[in-house]
Amino acid sequence: MPSKAPHWLRQADHDLSVARTMQEAAHYDWSCFAAQQAAEKALKALYQHHHAEGWGHALDLLIEGLLRNEPELAPLRDIAKELDKFYIPTLDPNAHEGRAPADAYTSAEATRAIGYAQDIIAFCQARCGAGPGGAGGGQGLG
Repeated sequence: MPSKAPHWLRQADHDLSVARTMQEAAHYDWSCFAAQQAAEKALKALYQHHHAEGWGHALDLLIEGLLRNEPELAPLRDIAKELDKFYIPTLDPNAHEGRAPADAYTSAEATRAIGYAQDIIAFCQARCGAGPGGAGGGQGLG
């Protein structure tokens, strides 16, 4: 079965673009969420590159599953943990006492989230032998 890494990387780039657009529109909750999604899709591209499937949404756990073949990912675990905090809480009004997610996030948080996502995407693109939206062959996890 051919790798779908190029599709995952293309979507990661698209989600990162959405994150930037949402930040410009002062929708910081959605900017942070889209940045997390961009990083998630880039990591799933890296799984595809290795002819494997990445499951779940926790970036830290996705990275953990890749470390055997991609030990250089280890330094990105801290930023992955930061991005993980933007998955559910950015969407759930129950996550913020006394306010909606739309009122809980800042431009600075969106800027950091976008930067973190860029770092993860760049790593995954380099490993997949691709520029934005492309990928090369893989060796398989295991």
